Amino acid sequence: MEKNAVIVTGTGGNVGQGVLRNIQDLNLDIYLIGTDIASFTAGNYLCAITYQVPYSYEEAYIDKIIEIVNKHNVKLIIPTTDYEVYFLSLHKNRIKATIAASDAGIAKKYLDKYQTFLHHQGLQIPFAKSWLPSEYNNEEIEIIVKPREGRGSRGIVLNPENPKSFSDDYLIQALHKGKEITTAFYIKKDGSLHGLFSMERELTNGATSKSKTVKEYDEKLKIIILKMISAKGLRGSLNIQSIVDENNIITPFEINCRISGTNSIRHNLGFQDVKYTIQEYLFNQEPDEVKTIEGVAIRLLYDIIYPNATDEKELNNKSSKHKVY
Repeated sequence: MEKNAVIVTGTGGNVGQGVLRNIQDLNLDIYLIGTDIASFTAGNYLCAITYQVPYSYEEAYIDKIIEIVNKHNVKLIIPTTDYEVYFLSLHKNRIKATIAASDAGIAKKYLDKYQTFLHHQGLQIPFAKSWLPSEYNNEEIEIIVKPREGRGSRGIVLNPENPKSFSDDYLIQALHKGKEITTAFYIKKDGSLHGLFSMERELTNGATSKSKTVKEYDEKLKIIILKMISAKGLRGSLNIQSIVDENNIITPFEINCRISGTNSIRHNLGFQDVKYTIQEYLFNQEPDEVKTIEGVAIRLLYDIIYPNATDEKELNNKSSKHKVY
């Protein structure tokens, strides 16, 4: 059996690939197993072995995860998609590995942006005012319509002519304008806040393309985060997306109950939430002290090339001859 086997899910996405790179950077004796709905992803070259799995909401998903866990004596699973956080946490009693995730009940609320709004409203935590299309009565001059579930900027419509034409699979939010910030925070296993880290960011196709450290809102954000933690059930690394207006009022508009896509940037600026996860959940250690620095980051596109390869099905691990260019 492999020693210190860890599953990282979603290797086809930027979140999973960032997590893999961060673990690799730790130079620890960890056997990295990647999973994804596709057999051939850009994250394959970072893994000792990879597996294709069903979508997490399909019945066969948990059975496949259990099979991989038992085969490799997996100690830890780090889910990198919202649905996997929920379904793995929901079925954690069936899986002989630790799931680095919040409780299923709270994860489900954060899967649905409208339920997030209701949850925060009940706890008197700031969140963008939201309506279902069926209940909206033109309360705002400018609005944004988005799917209640889903990631990135897919399906977003600004100021539609007929908001009520959308089904209640969507929600309507007041359109807040200003500086967009993304805030990662880490909650230790004992339920305490370990630290937070914010960046101002620019998006391309729904994902961060440029970012820079911002610390001026930390105290206000800490108040919001501590209220979130008070509801119990949150653990590990989470992310808040907010707008800061011209009066420095912070309005969160989305919560990701998982490690976020800027984890590789944060790792190099002193907020190493993937490392904290490994320390706590794999080695049962206290996470390192948070020591962040100022920084600016911009993302680039590069290639993984497999010379003389003819069948992508064989390219499922780091031993496949490849070149990063």
